[in-house]
Amino acid sequence: MASNTMATWNKRTQKKRNNGRKRKNKESRHSTLSAVELFAGLGEPGQPAPPKSAPAAKKAAPVKKAAKKPAATPAA
Repeated sequence: MASNTMATWNKRTQKKRNNGRKRKNKESRHSTLSAVELFAGLGEPGQPAPPKSAPAAKKAAPVKKAAKKPAATPAA
């Protein structure tokens, strides 16, 4: 006779496997950009390309200061 525990475990395993497969299928449907999206930055066909913008300057990462150690109290 089959146990309810094993039936529940098997259902959960199947559900997780199916949900993962559904998620991956949904991602793959839109993983590649369409031609419109891919060439959107190039401007309209037959027109000159838009001017190239200057790259944004990167900010330097803030320097972390070392934490001060508490002053040692002299032993009495």
